[in-house]
Amino acid sequence: MRIREVVVTGQHQVELQTTDTDAPVLAANELLIDTEYTFISSGTELANYTGREPKVFQKGAWCEYPWRSGYANVGIVRDVGAGVTRAAPGDRVFTYGRHASTISYSQDRLVAPIKEAVDPAVVAASRMAGVAMTAIVVGEIGTNPWVVVFGLGLVGNLASQMFQIHGCRVIGVDPVAERRKLAERCGIEHTVGGSPNETQARIQEITAGELGNITVDAVGHSSVVMQALRATANHGQLIILGSPRVSVQGDLTDLLSETHLRWITIRGALEWCVPMYPDIGNRTSQFGKQQTIFDWMARGRLHVEPLISHRLNPERIKQAYDGLLNEPNVYTGVVLDWTASA
Repeated sequence: MRIREVVVTGQHQVELQTTDTDAPVLAANELLIDTEYTFISSGTELANYTGREPKVFQKGAWCEYPWRSGYANVGIVRDVGAGVTRAAPGDRVFTYGRHASTISYSQDRLVAPIKEAVDPAVVAASRMAGVAMTAIVVGEIGTNPWVVVFGLGLVGNLASQMFQIHGCRVIGVDPVAERRKLAERCGIEHTVGGSPNETQARIQEITAGELGNITVDAVGHSSVVMQALRATANHGQLIILGSPRVSVQGDLTDLLSETHLRWITIRGALEWCVPMYPDIGNRTSQFGKQQTIFDWMARGRLHVEPLISHRLNPERIKQAYDGLLNEPNVYTGVVLDWTASA
């Protein structure tokens, strides 16, 4: 069996490697899946590709070089182990599988059968909606709040759409005009750009001085967290949705004082803290999140397809990574199409 897979071999180094191997002997809980489409995470994958994530240099770390990248996969189940209950051969499934033509995958991780008649490439791209939805899970939304989302990349755009689905009044903030226009195409009514002071003034104007009952950092940058804090209303919530990776010099007292004096709650929103499957009743889970996302997509409430700018063969993975890194306003979202590759 010939397997093609994306491997990040070092800083700014990525290859599509091919190996010939015998068909794997599946464990009881494993599935063998032939990949149709995968989607690139421009956050985690680029952080590891560029070395901004220091763990790539740590022996034994999950992303140590060489790293087999990817965690958004749609494919057809070829075979299953004796104990698999979540899918059967011939099923199309969405998983957190990597960028590879065929994967062995444990059903202990997310396996979500795809039942709706939607483009499977768009389903692969919905992986970022799962990241974004964590902000909805951790937030206490209440009634008709103002929500200000800082950063209108994939995750911020989708989080903005989700808060609107929940009836919130949403303001999307991004200095890049193209991202604001794309958010508006996806139904976000208010978008704001400009300097931090200009942005703050516009938020005050739009909210009639109320500011954001909920603010969201969807960038993963500590300076943006401070900007979001300034835009948060008294007794409000600040949700850290992006993973902070960039070191920023500042006075921690500014953060703590504002939080203390204005009774602001800061909430972390790392999706991996949510269990894969509900362990008690209908408790929130990765599986439940994805089922909700599928439903919203099928009913035309969540718009994922406009965020896909490129559909490339895996052989063009270097172009994809460098495009996402260097031309983010052109390469807004990249699907890898494994169906036509040799």
